[in-house]
Amino acid sequence: MASVGVWVDAGSRFELPGTNGTAHFLEHMAFKGTTRRPTANALEVEIENMGARLNAYTSREQTTYFADVQGRDVPIALDVLSDILQYPCFPANALQRERGVILREMEEVQGMMDEVIFDHLHAAAFQGHPLGDTILGPVENIKSISKKDLEQYITTHYTCPRMVVSAAGAVNHDEVVDQVREFFTGFSTDPTTVDQLVEANPAIFTGSEVRVEKPEMPLTHFAIAFKGSSWANPSSIPLMVIQSILGTWNRSVGVGNCSGSALARGISNGNLAESMIAFNTNYRDTGLFGICAIAQPDSLYDLSRLIMQEFRRLAFEVSETEVARARNQLKSALLLHIDGSTAVSENNGRQMLTYGRVMPFLELFARIDAVDCATIMETAKDFIIDKDIALAAVGPLTNLPELSWFRSHTYSDDEFTSGTFLQDAQNN
Repeated sequence: MASVGVWVDAGSRFELPGTNGTAHFLEHMAFKGTTRRPTANALEVEIENMGARLNAYTSREQTTYFADVQGRDVPIALDVLSDILQYPCFPANALQRERGVILREMEEVQGMMDEVIFDHLHAAAFQGHPLGDTILGPVENIKSISKKDLEQYITTHYTCPRMVVSAAGAVNHDEVVDQVREFFTGFSTDPTTVDQLVEANPAIFTGSEVRVEKPEMPLTHFAIAFKGSSWANPSSIPLMVIQSILGTWNRSVGVGNCSGSALARGISNGNLAESMIAFNTNYRDTGLFGICAIAQPDSLYDLSRLIMQEFRRLAFEVSETEVARARNQLKSALLLHIDGSTAVSENNGRQMLTYGRVMPFLELFARIDAVDCATIMETAKDFIIDKDIALAAVGPLTNLPELSWFRSHTYSDDEFTSGTFLQDAQNN
C-alpha cells in the first residue's frame, strides 16, 4: 500500500474578509467533478474500482488532499489529485447541495464540545483576525459562497511555492517526481510565500474570554490558554515537553494517584474533574498552549486554583525525574503517531511546509533530550508568569472565576520560590 497527497500552505486564516469558510467549502467541492471527470460519480467509481480511499481536510493554516492506494496505482492517484485541484468544475447543482451538507456538518460540530471550546478559544485569543474565525465559517457565508469565490481562492493560494506532494509506502521516489512533473503543470507560479502573507497580517494574541452560560448542562467545559510559540520558534520543543508534564487525565481510564502528572494526581485526589488534557497548538507566527477540562460546576473554583498553581510551579520548581519522564512520553507519542504510510506521508508533507525539510527523528529527539529542568523553568517564566490569558467556557459558569482572577494568578510569589506547593512532584 502507498499513501500520496498534496499539502497546501493555505487554510482558513488566509481567507478574504467576508469569505470565511471558503477553504473548507473548496475541500468539499474538489470531489464533485473535473473537466476530464465531469461528475462526482465518475470520480467515485474510479477510486472504488482501485480499492482506494480519497480524502481531504482543512485546518486554519493548511489544506490536505490525499489518497491511500495500492502501490501500482500511485500514478493514477497522482493523476486524480492533480486533476481535482487544477481543473475542478464546481457544477451549480453540486455547489447548492454541498451548502446543505456543510450546514448539517456545522450542526454536528455544535454537538462536539471539544470543537466548540477550541473555536471559542481561538475567537477569544485572536480577536478580529482570521485565525480567530472558525474553519467552517458562519451560516451566512456558507449560504453565499460562490463559484467565483472558490476559483479566486484556488488562483490566489494554490500556487507552486505553497504546495508539497508527499508519498510514503510502496513508492519509488524518482518515479513519483517524474509523475508530479507530468501531472502538476497548471498551478500558478506566483512567488508570494506564506511568510509574506503572515508578515502582512500577523496574528496578535489577546487576553480575553468567551463565556457561554448554559445552566441546563450537567458539566462545564472550559479551556485556559497562554500565547504559545510558532512552529519554528526554539521554544516550541520545551513547550511540547511542558505539555507532556501537565499530561492528561480521564476519570474513565482509572489512572489517578499513579499518574506521572502532578496535576493529574491533584485532580484525582481532589475529585475535581471528569477529564483534563494539556494542549500545545502551533501556527506560523504564534500558538496556543494550556489546559482544557470538563468538570462539575461545584468544582470549578478549586480546579481553576489547582491548574493555575501548577502552571506557576513550572516556572520555579520542577524535578529532573518528571522532566525525564515527560521527554520519554513525548518521544513515544511522536513515534506512535507515524504508524503507517498515511501518517508518514502526512508528517513529511506538513514538515516540508512548516520547516522546508523533513526533520529526522534523531535530530528531533536530540532537541527533546536537550530540554532539562532549567529549560522548562525558563520557558515557563517566558510564557506563563505575568502573561495574558485567553479563556473559553460553556456550561454552568457561576463558580468559574473571572478572567481577571486567572490573570492575577499568573504572578510569581513566595509560595513557589519557597517550594511549599505540590512537593509530591519532586518525589515522583
